[in-house]
Amino acid sequence: MSLPVLVALVVVGIALSVLAVHFTGGSKIATLAGADQALSRFADDFPDEKAGAVRLTADSRTAFLDLRQGRCGIVHSVGDCFLTRIVTPHDVLALDVDEAGAIALKLADFTWKGGRFAFADKADARAVAAALGPQEPSLAKEAA
Repeated sequence: MSLPVLVALVVVGIALSVLAVHFTGGSKIATLAGADQALSRFADDFPDEKAGAVRLTADSRTAFLDLRQGRCGIVHSVGDCFLTRIVTPHDVLALDVDEAGAIALKLADFTWKGGRFAFADKADARAVAAALGPQEPSLAKEAA
């Protein structure tokens, strides 16, 4: 088989693979319709957990849920699916809150490192940061 034919077959094969992923929903970005959907999606993975307040990001791609015992539930969109996690302050490697009402969160979990999350309400960003930040002042100094 000649090299140009082989190159053409590879290019067509890759193009068909990309189109198949796109048309089967692989390029969609899921968003949360509201707090009820976030609670429902979280309950699918953690049925025994009782969530309190739900704080949605401005783009509706992530929700932070208050849980008991100083834990926080997270529902985050990845492609057309949702990822759920339970996070404690011990799981947080770095947390930064900016003046615009956004938090930058870095987690110790190797499967999902966190990200930057912008909130429409600055009070929501402060509440999430308070829930995920160090609970003892001595730990805050060590983290800095």
